[in-house]
Amino acid sequence: MQTPTNPFKQALVEKRTQIGLWLGLADAYCAEICAGAGFDWLLIDGEHSPNGLRSVLQQAQAIAAYPGANAIARVPVGHGDVGTALIKQYLDLGLQTILVPMVDTPEQAQAIVRAMRYPPLGIRGMGGARASRWGRYPGYAKEANARVCLLVQAETREALANLDAIAAVEGIDGVFIGPADLSASLGHVGNPNHPEVQAAIEDAISRINRAGKAAGILTPDEAQARKYLELGALFVAVGLDTNLLARSTSALAARFKDNAQALPASKTY
Repeated sequence: MQTPTNPFKQALVEKRTQIGLWLGLADAYCAEICAGAGFDWLLIDGEHSPNGLRSVLQQAQAIAAYPGANAIARVPVGHGDVGTALIKQYLDLGLQTILVPMVDTPEQAQAIVRAMRYPPLGIRGMGGARASRWGRYPGYAKEANARVCLLVQAETREALANLDAIAAVEGIDGVFIGPADLSASLGHVGNPNHPEVQAAIEDAISRINRAGKAAGILTPDEAQARKYLELGALFVAVGLDTNLLARSTSALAARFKDNAQALPASKTY
C-alpha cells in the first residue's frame, strides 16, 4: 500500500482555488452530509467546537468516503508541550492538513513546523498509528514529512507585525487570517467589517502572496468571499455548518411565527 498524497497541499502548490466549509457541529453524520455537497475542503474545528480525538476521527472517516473532499482539522492550541502533543495525535489519526490558531511569531511557527515532522526535520513522535494504517504503508515514516500540510492562523496585531517573517518560515504552506479575533485585537470587537480590519486583511493577503504562500480566510458573506478570492486568497471557507443551520431554522420559524426573528444572512464569525 502506498502512502496517500495530499490533494489539498498539491492544489495550493499549483495555485488552484480551494473552497471550503467550516464544521462546528462535531458530528460525523452532519460531516458526511456536508462532504457530499462538493466543497474542496472541510474544516473539523477542535478549537471552538466540542470535539475530542474520537469525534475528529469519525468526521475525518466520513469525509474520506467522498472523493474530492479533503478533511482539515484545527487543533485547540499549537504552542508548547500541549500543542506538540495535540498535533502529534491529530496527525496519528490520519489528518494530513492541520490548522493551528493564534500564531504570533516566527519562532512559534518554526516550533510548530518541527512538531509536524519526524526526525531529523522535527520532533514528531515515531508512531503513525492510523496515519500509517498500522504499518501497512511501509514508506510512511520516510514520506510523511512531504505529505503533511501546515496552515497557521494570523489573527492578532502582533501576528500582522510579524506576518512577513511568519510566512517566510520553511514548512509553512499557508497563512489563514482569522477575522473575528483580528477585529478584537485591533479594538473592534465583534466588527470584522470595520474599515481598519478590512484594510488589514487586504494587506495581509497581499503580503502572504508575495511570500509565495497560500492565503486563507473564512466568511459566510458571499460578496465578501468573492472579494477575498479576487484579492488572491487561495483557500476560502464560505460558510459554517452551525451558521447555516441557525440561519435556516430561524428563517423558517420566522415565516410562521410572529415572535421569531431571522438572523442576518451575512453575519460574519
